[in-house]
Amino acid sequence: REDREVVLAAVQQDWRALEHAACELQADREVAMAAVKQDWRSLQWLPESICADSGLMAEAVRQDAGALRWAADTLRSSA
Repeated sequence: REDREVVLAAVQQDWRALEHAACELQADREVAMAAVKQDWRSLQWLPESICADSGLMAEAVRQDAGALRWAADTLRSSA
C-alpha cells in the first residue's frame, strides 16, 4: 500500500491495484502511467493533480475518448 516498488509491481500486473495504493503513490507519475497504460479507467483513482499531466491524459485518450471526463479542469480549458 505504501511501498513504491511493491505498488508499482502490483499496478503493472493489474491496474486495479491502484485503488488500494496510498494517496501519495496514486499521485506518483510512474505508478499512474503504469496503470493508465493498462487501462484508462484507472484514472478514477488518480488525484486531479496527476490528471493535469498532458502525457498521461494523452495515453488515456488514445485508448478511449471517454477518458477526457477525468481530465483536470486546466487541461480541459486549454483544449
